[in-house]
Amino acid sequence: MALLERVATLIRANINELIERAEDPDKMIKQVILDMRNQLLQVKTQVAIAIADDHLLRKKRQEQEDQANEWMRKANVAVGQGEDHLARVCLDKSLSARAIAATFHPQIDEQSERVEGLKSALLRLQHKLAETESQAEILIARHRRSRMMQRAGEAHTQVQDMTEAGGTMDQAESKLMMEEALGLASYDVAEPSAHEKVAKIEREDQIDKLLAELRAKAAPNK
Repeated sequence: MALLERVATLIRANINELIERAEDPDKMIKQVILDMRNQLLQVKTQVAIAIADDHLLRKKRQEQEDQANEWMRKANVAVGQGEDHLARVCLDKSLSARAIAATFHPQIDEQSERVEGLKSALLRLQHKLAETESQAEILIARHRRSRMMQRAGEAHTQVQDMTEAGGTMDQAESKLMMEEALGLASYDVAEPSAHEKVAKIEREDQIDKLLAELRAKAAPNK
């Protein structure tokens, strides 16, 4: 992601080295801080969007699970009324809803990873910005003093002090990939007919077992 690559570049930046190479240290440090603030705003926006997407995926999964439970409840009612055919229809719909709900699990896992990655980048950038802002004036002053001392023949000691004061921040890791999947992607309409027949038989067997369980539970109440 381009945004996180830019953030990683800012986090890795050694401010001391930038000031050392700059013709106008004051202008350079102000530009670096401005860039950090702009990137920080963008990352905050991306975090909010990622969290909203995560909530939406979880909501859709819950809706399918609720539908599966509701159809199972209706199947129980149908069995209690001796309506086995209706019970089979309800059980079929319950299984379908449960299967759709399952397709959201990998999407939610990926989105959660995306959210955590963005949050981590945000915290690191906030730290780097706070560090840069707090040290900006000191760093610029040290740079000016260093140049003066260089002209006085004491450059080596001053540069060493500045090097010790600087440091490179840890690289923000980016393992952020999000694959979009459709809710019904688990059903492949292009499968061979033989596979479809076997799947239908397995489906019917599954429904038969569920129906038998519902009958057994309903039997004492008749």
